[in-house]
Amino acid sequence: MSPSLPPVIENWFAGRGWRLREHQLAMVDAARKGEDVLLVAATGAGKTLAGFLPSIIDLIDSPLEGLHTLYISPLKALAVDVQRNLLTPIEEMDLPIRVETRSGDTPSNRKQRQRSRPPQMLLTTPESLSLLLSYPEAQTMFAGLKTIIVDEIHAFAKEKRGDLLSLALSRLQRLAPEVRRIGLSATISDPDAYRGWLSTDGDIDSVALVRGEPGATPELSILTPQDRVPWAGHSGRYAARQVMDLIEAHDASIIFCNTRSLCELIFQDLWSVNDRQLPIGVHHGSLSIEARRKVEAAMAEGRLRALVATASLDMGLDWGNVDLVAQMGSPKGSSRFLQRVGRANHRLDEASKGMIVPGNRFEYLEARACLDAIADDELDPEIFRPGALDVLAQHVMGVACAGPFDEAELLAEIRTAAPYASLDKETWRKVLELNATGGYALKAYDKYRRLVETGPGKWRISTPKVAARHRLNAGVIVDNVMMDLRFRNGRHIGRVEESFGSTLSIGDAFFFSGMSLEVEGFKDSDILVRASRKEGRIVSYGGQRMSMSTHLARRVRQFLADPTQWRRFPDDVREWLDVQSRRSLLPEPHELLVETFPHEGHHYMCIYSFEGWNAHQSLGMLVTKRMDEAGLKPMSWVANDYALAISSIEPVADPRPLFSPDILEEEFREWVEESHLLRRAFREVAVIGGLVERQHPGQRKTGKQVSFSTDLIYDVLKKYEPSHLLLRAAWDDARARMTELGRLVRLVDRAAETMIHVAAERVTPMAVPLMVNIGREQAPGGSADEALLVAAEEDLVAQAMRLD
Repeated sequence: MSPSLPPVIENWFAGRGWRLREHQLAMVDAARKGEDVLLVAATGAGKTLAGFLPSIIDLIDSPLEGLHTLYISPLKALAVDVQRNLLTPIEEMDLPIRVETRSGDTPSNRKQRQRSRPPQMLLTTPESLSLLLSYPEAQTMFAGLKTIIVDEIHAFAKEKRGDLLSLALSRLQRLAPEVRRIGLSATISDPDAYRGWLSTDGDIDSVALVRGEPGATPELSILTPQDRVPWAGHSGRYAARQVMDLIEAHDASIIFCNTRSLCELIFQDLWSVNDRQLPIGVHHGSLSIEARRKVEAAMAEGRLRALVATASLDMGLDWGNVDLVAQMGSPKGSSRFLQRVGRANHRLDEASKGMIVPGNRFEYLEARACLDAIADDELDPEIFRPGALDVLAQHVMGVACAGPFDEAELLAEIRTAAPYASLDKETWRKVLELNATGGYALKAYDKYRRLVETGPGKWRISTPKVAARHRLNAGVIVDNVMMDLRFRNGRHIGRVEESFGSTLSIGDAFFFSGMSLEVEGFKDSDILVRASRKEGRIVSYGGQRMSMSTHLARRVRQFLADPTQWRRFPDDVREWLDVQSRRSLLPEPHELLVETFPHEGHHYMCIYSFEGWNAHQSLGMLVTKRMDEAGLKPMSWVANDYALAISSIEPVADPRPLFSPDILEEEFREWVEESHLLRRAFREVAVIGGLVERQHPGQRKTGKQVSFSTDLIYDVLKKYEPSHLLLRAAWDDARARMTELGRLVRLVDRAAETMIHVAAERVTPMAVPLMVNIGREQAPGGSADEALLVAAEEDLVAQAMRLD
């Protein structure tokens, strides 16, 4: 124990039989040097305490009233959990330090009091911090701020929430020039990139890097099915009985799913085989806060044996009794799987146990690639991009709500935020123009005049009402519009998307929160339900599907080309690859395999690029358009992370012309403009950028009203001002986020040089997973059809695996 620590801290550690770890001491040392610092340490290494320890020491040595430390987390639940854990040492050491949280759930009277009399430590989210900075009191509230702690920094930095937070950090730096910045994370592959993001001027050397002591190597495995690895599917539902056996064999388990729909489905599957009636729960972001808090508390107290969850539990919640994490389907990235496995144990010297339940044969290869990547310390690549302009426009309005500003001074401040370091003056003027007039095509409308120029380069809000409207609508998370689920007594259960809710009628049943709910009626945006014994549908949600990371895709390609690796695979996976190599071929990592074959009166083309579902969806739209122009009469396509299959009436004799690089020029632009992608992207940037308000005092627009408003503006701007700032922002989103353009470009660029075309006489083994999915997507629903689909799959497999 270092003799320079306050005795009360030394005594507290000694009383618990703990030692201060090297990285915790290094954080104290960095604080005494006044350094900004990034701590990368395994879950269970005491990251949170390491982040707060310098602040606790400072408040012991130099007590003060007012805000000392600001802690920023990606999740409201994480802030609440940290407050609970932080209060324990503070109370046990009897320290006069007030710790409070602030989020959208904080009562309004407490929010008001926090602005005038803040605690010494305030735990909040990027959105709540941005709102705090929009009040005139921000100048005095943050003037004495000493430390900013950004937890789970990897969850912020590369997204729009990171842009918002980076801008807020720059504002805080101006209000409190001596403030220190601390970043915390467990899973980062490129610490220098985050040091640059965290720094005040882009200089990574100004941010010290502290690495935590390595923890015990996690025990990672892949579940081997009792029967065979399935040909298709991506959920692992076939293994419900085996997963339930694992739950029975462990004290507490978390079963992770990649989507909310799958989360509800897996819960039902597990419950149907829960012969011992073990207590299990469900947790995802659409459940009510009360429902989530209830299962979180039950898990913390050891009253649940398992929790089926989504990314809502990826970070932060500290349950030491969890001794197994299972991932249903592929985690899609090594960092994500490590993050989830880190939810087990929370003890540095004990190995966490994690298991992947692959959904199909390709996913088995992907799961093996994931474990190999972790063994080689290869985490998911860090891809940063320039700051979003709609977020910048919102931030400028927040600054203006706090008081008048000088545009040159604010630009200089904004450029200290890493995502906006290269912001040019022309774009900056367009941001100001957007907030002042709405842009050239909209300046005739008073509602868009939110800023006024009072002198050369001097700006203020146009009316006090602008500030109230801004605070009501600020934020960068634009969810699909939701409908609330309530029992007749008013109890709130959670929310479903309006697109799903609008398909329901009275008497319909659906599974939600582990229950079958029957619709009793509708009231405004509420769906009134009651518990039911009816068989229900599974709630569907929109949103972008996660794609396999690029480095896992690379490893899967290498598996295909290297038979010496196959001995590590189950017998049926080895046989699948062996027959594929005889009937068609297995491409080298740099090659693009395209297979064509007839099947049941139609023709099929399968493209094996391994560039991810989103890129394949985009390619499917583009290639079928070319096929149509060539008279090939395309009918449909289906994609997964590994390949794309397109059916047509006429055969594709030579696929090369369909993939020429010019497909990404005019045809790509035309397709994006004609599709829903750009309109949806514009809806989001229009809301974030403040052109369209979701809420007015006392009322909230419906999803249809928001869409109608944004569609009108989109049509006006596209016709009269195609260079409008928010159309540019929408294009950035549509290209980078919705279509994974980078992977699509790589796919098309290498097609001409590396394509190998195999014209097979019938379906091939690698094509079976795609062909099965085509059958399932084209078949009508109903249990009577399931037997037909199974029979069709068996027939496909028999054809594909026949060697004659």
